[in-house]
Amino acid sequence: MPAFDPDAIRRILVKAQVELAEGLDDRELNQTGERFGFRFGADHQEFLRVALPIGPEWPDWRHGSEEKLRQRLTWPLDGVLFDVEHNAFWPRSWGTRPEDPAEMVAEAARHLSEVPRLVPVYSHRYLPAAVTETGYPVFSVYQTDTIYYGSDLLDYLEREFDPTARERPVGAVRRRLPFWSDLVDRSAGEL
Repeated sequence: MPAFDPDAIRRILVKAQVELAEGLDDRELNQTGERFGFRFGADHQEFLRVALPIGPEWPDWRHGSEEKLRQRLTWPLDGVLFDVEHNAFWPRSWGTRPEDPAEMVAEAARHLSEVPRLVPVYSHRYLPAAVTETGYPVFSVYQTDTIYYGSDLLDYLEREFDPTARERPVGAVRRRLPFWSDLVDRSAGEL
């Protein structure tokens, strides 16, 4: 099945009784990106062109509160910083962990400023920003507890909204995302 199939996506959401508004046009997509300092990834753009899902767990890119949208955009990095400060998270690739808590958080924030940005799809499920290729996985991010919740957008939507697909293992992930895929590996006991 292709990573992006507008008809399949609409069918999944309609069957799950998700309220759908008219999709975002190019102007709205660009304005949202300018407003929040990112560009939607290829799959995410196409998804939002098909329809704009409405509801408490969906980010409302058209009428949502700027404060709430900004909180959702910073959630992944804020969660990592929480685990740095409170749960001894410190990847080997960052070098020696500073002893001073303020230095430790500042150094972690510096490293995190270089990781790919994630953009909310639904609840704490995220797609990468700015990628031009399709087929990136959807990440479920809760602090550093990060897993693939779908091998791509369509797989994710099926798993999230079709009860018969929830227990199915996530398919093979075709594209890795620096740092975030490493967190998945860590969660799987591979790091």
